[in-house]
Amino acid sequence: MKLYRAKIPVIAKELILRLCDEGDIDVELDNRDEAEADLVAIMEDFSRRDSALRTRIKDYMADRQLPYGEYGRTRKRLCEEAQHPMGGDVDRFLARQFIENLMISRFIEEVFEEDRVMYKKAIEVLKGHDVDERSIREEAAAKVKNEREGTVEYEIALQAAVRDVKKRQGLI
Repeated sequence: MKLYRAKIPVIAKELILRLCDEGDIDVELDNRDEAEADLVAIMEDFSRRDSALRTRIKDYMADRQLPYGEYGRTRKRLCEEAQHPMGGDVDRFLARQFIENLMISRFIEEVFEEDRVMYKKAIEVLKGHDVDERSIREEAAAKVKNEREGTVEYEIALQAAVRDVKKRQGLI
């Protein structure tokens, strides 16, 4: 799962609203914004750590002159060293963080439901906002017809097309 900054406040609002509406937690109306802000802070912290790790991976690869084909393997190793979740573990990590926060937050009046039930709901909300990166890339590649695949010009045009698709979908 990739977490887009534009989706962060939407995810937080949706999760707090769902948990309140289904009677899992009790949050005073005056405190809902603050409860959402707590979840936003968790996701923004994760995004900052993820971004810093990506930079570290690129620097690591540049220092050792590793080819781009080694990116996935290098990322996996450095993520394990930093104990940073990646891929399918991201939504589970965030859901656990959300539940822990709900238990200690001063903006949550009462928690009525078991952790595992709220965890499943948090996972559902996160998965509901998961973005299919492959379809974005395919849509962008379909727009880049005037460049030969595998060239630098193609990659530049593809990156611009991907950015356009993400903007149109409200991801950036």
